Amino acid sequence: MTRAGPARPPRPHLCGFRGRRCGDRGRARGAAPGMSSSVKALGQARPMGAGLAPMTCCCSQATLQRWLPFLAWLPHYSLQWLKMDFIAGLSVGLTVIPQALAYAEVAGLPPQYGLYSAFMGCFVYFFLGTSRDVTLGPTAIMSLLVSSYTFHEPAYAVLLAFLSGCIQLAMGFLCLGFLLDFISCPVIRGFTSAAAITISFGQIKNLLGLQNIPRQFFLQVYHTFRNIGQTRAGDAVLGLVCVLLLLLLKLMRDRGPRVHPEMSPAMRLTHGLLWTATTARNALVVSFAALVAYSFEVTGYQPFVLTGKIVKGLPPIQTPPFSVTTANGTVSFTEMVQDMGAGLAVVPLMGLLESIAVAKSFASQNNYRIRANQELLAIGLTNMLGSLFSSYPVTGSFGRTAVNAQSGVCTPAGGLLTGVLVLLSLDYLTSLFYYIPKAALAAVIITAVIPLFDTKIVRTLWRVKRLDLLPLCVTFLLCFWEVQYGILAGTLVSMLILLYSAARPHVQVSEGPVLVLQPASGLHFPAVETLREAILNQALGASPPRCAVLDCSHVCSIDYTVVLGLGELLGDFQRRGVTLAFVGLQVPVLRVLLSADLKGVQYFSTLEEAEKYLSPEPGPPPYNVRDDSVPEHKVALLKA
Repeated sequence: MTRAGPARPPRPHLCGFRGRRCGDRGRARGAAPGMSSSVKALGQARPMGAGLAPMTCCCSQATLQRWLPFLAWLPHYSLQWLKMDFIAGLSVGLTVIPQALAYAEVAGLPPQYGLYSAFMGCFVYFFLGTSRDVTLGPTAIMSLLVSSYTFHEPAYAVLLAFLSGCIQLAMGFLCLGFLLDFISCPVIRGFTSAAAITISFGQIKNLLGLQNIPRQFFLQVYHTFRNIGQTRAGDAVLGLVCVLLLLLLKLMRDRGPRVHPEMSPAMRLTHGLLWTATTARNALVVSFAALVAYSFEVTGYQPFVLTGKIVKGLPPIQTPPFSVTTANGTVSFTEMVQDMGAGLAVVPLMGLLESIAVAKSFASQNNYRIRANQELLAIGLTNMLGSLFSSYPVTGSFGRTAVNAQSGVCTPAGGLLTGVLVLLSLDYLTSLFYYIPKAALAAVIITAVIPLFDTKIVRTLWRVKRLDLLPLCVTFLLCFWEVQYGILAGTLVSMLILLYSAARPHVQVSEGPVLVLQPASGLHFPAVETLREAILNQALGASPPRCAVLDCSHVCSIDYTVVLGLGELLGDFQRRGVTLAFVGLQVPVLRVLLSADLKGVQYFSTLEEAEKYLSPEPGPPPYNVRDDSVPEHKVALLKA
């Protein structure tokens, strides 16, 4: 193990590609023209002066930059970065406002709560985020989870945000991000695919203008088809037109020509206008639908179901509701927590999982690294502070993060403009939101969640590892019943598959001068009986009994139960007059065997030595871990 060197100033990484320009990255991925610049990727941080002693206190520069990552890139901020962050922040702002209104509908809350939830993450992530691309705010999946656990009561949703933030902050401070690694990819894909279907179908009622449709998925399917005859023609036509427009604008953005140096200024301007329109397509389509609805309102006839009145102004700053008064009395904090039940585990964990998955995905694409535990702190503090402004739980948004990256964002400062736009819309635009048809918001949601359904995962798992289809299918099917049951059942199935491979390791058997058995993976207490049966059947079950060599080159650690099992095996071999020898024992395993003081343990450095010793013509003697025949370098390691 190499010795750790002195701490170096962290490398600012928020501008991305090594040796590539931030503007080139945005332009290469379809960003607005005119973004190419002389802004170079952030390099190594400026070294401390030669006369300064290294700072090791808790307030050192390195420590401050670790807890407040913006201190690493802010000293290098430039006007070009400001320009690109402004474009990205404006693009994301025009995307998040209509989405926030729509996702509040998914969460079963009044529309203003979507906007209340959309700005705090922009400001917190500026200070604490380690990814330049990620944007925090309401998402379709998180809104679905909120709907499942808060009974469409704003007080429950705000309290859930506060408690989720506390849990996420605790996980960040305790460095418990590794717990998310136990939720496998098939479980995540199964959940997101089921959520895409649930959310999309849940918006069919708004797309068709149907009323009094329950929110439980199976009842929703039943009542939607039962009441299909009550479809409002105006909502259906407008909703389908909005869906087609959104899909067309997305296709134009994805398939549109790229900017290249030979383009004329007029072509660059045209490309810029087209890019702006396609990136802000949600805002354009919702504005178009609202204008159509307002035109009908002026004539005195309204064929659409409208969003309706939205509370104007910024949300009041107040503590989360630790009790709520209903017609039946006051519900205490304890009762509210009991009512939310599994949501207190599912919501914070899925929020962390979604946000970190988004951050890792874009960090990998753009060649920089994130710190998972720092991301936990950022999202935890966002939810905790957001609850003071009536926010419901938020997480990283894949769609808006993609818009951010494609806009050529250089730092999290782009989120500041996004947050300001949301606050301005709350203060000045709520009266205009009244005329937004619900069918248009339904179209925004449906087109946003369709990409979450993974159409290739089944074919991929069938080709790679078919057993992984089991947790995928379990999660996918049970999520239609209850989200928490689907995630829990899928995770348990994945854990059982993992534990089974640990409890039943494959033992490779080689026939030669002596019998050689090699466990193909680690050796822990659930695998003892399997290993013992394999050795007994192959060596002592033969007639006459045979000597055997146990090759432990793949075993890096053993526990007390394994030691007991090996001791019993050695006794069985001694009673039958044959030998069980060990090869490839690593230092931790040797240390345990030496501490256990097992009788008759014979260890060889190589398989050739073991075969020579156990063959009819005796070879070099073995090392006995109970005497002084262990090589000096092994003894030194064992005593370390």
